[in-house]
Amino acid sequence: MTTVPKTSPFTLAVCAEMVFRSQPVLERLKRITALGFQAEIWDWTKHDIGAIAKSGATFSSMTGYITGTLADDAGADELLRTARQSIPIARELNCPRLNLHGTGLDGQGLPIVKSEVITGAMWLKAVDTLKRIADLGEEEGVTFVLENLNEAVDHPKTPFAKAADTIALVAAVNRPSLKLNLDLYHAQIGEGNLIELCRTALPHIGEIQVADVPGRKEPGTGEINYPAIARALAEMGYRGTIGMEAWPSGDDELALSRFRNAFSL
Repeated sequence: MTTVPKTSPFTLAVCAEMVFRSQPVLERLKRITALGFQAEIWDWTKHDIGAIAKSGATFSSMTGYITGTLADDAGADELLRTARQSIPIARELNCPRLNLHGTGLDGQGLPIVKSEVITGAMWLKAVDTLKRIADLGEEEGVTFVLENLNEAVDHPKTPFAKAADTIALVAAVNRPSLKLNLDLYHAQIGEGNLIELCRTALPHIGEIQVADVPGRKEPGTGEINYPAIARALAEMGYRGTIGMEAWPSGDDELALSRFRNAFSL
C-alpha cells in the first residue's frame, strides 16, 4: 500500500524571537526560511529593518505598535500614533499583519497599564479605539490583528486578555482591516475548549498562534491535542496562517519538525 505523505493545508510561520536564539536574527531568519516556514517578529524597533528585509524571509506578522493602550484617551492616541509609524516598516518587510494587544507590554511581558477590573466605559473606549485602528488599516491597506493573552502565567492584569474579550471587541468593530490573532496557548490557560473557541472565532480570525501547555514549548510536548485541532480547523475551512510562538524544548529543528507534523494532514 502506498503511503501518501502528509502536507499542511495551512501556511506555517515561526516566531524568530524564540528559535535559534544562539544566532543573530539574520541567521535565524535564514534558517527558518530554509526549513520552509514564514517568519514573525516582535518589536520592530529592535531590528535592522533594512537588513532583515533583504534576508530572504517571508514575513507573516509583526508587532504593529510601539506604545499605547486601548481604553483611555491618551493611550489610544499613542497607540494610533505608533501604529501609524509601524505601517511603513510592514510595507518594507511586505508583512501582511500588524499585531496589537490590550495594552503595551514591558520587557517581561507585563502590562504597562494594569487593570483589575474592565468597566463598561473601558469597553466602549476600546471599541472606539479599534474603530480608529480599522480606519487606519483601511486607509493604508493593511490588516491589524488583536491578540488574546493569558493572565494566570505570562501577562497578569492585562486588560482585554481573554479570547472571549478579543472576539467580542473585533466582532463589535466588524471590519476587514481588524481581525483576531487567536493564540491557542494563551486560550488554553485562560479558557480551554479550544476547538469550539476556534469555531466561534472563525469569521474573525486573521491568524492563529500556537504553543503547548505547560511551558510554552512546541506542539507535542504538553496537554494540547494539536493534531485534533488541525483536523478540526481544516474541516471548518480554515486555510490561513498558523504561527508557532514557542520556546523549543530541546533541539530547535526538532521543535519545528514537531510543529509541522502537528499541522500536517
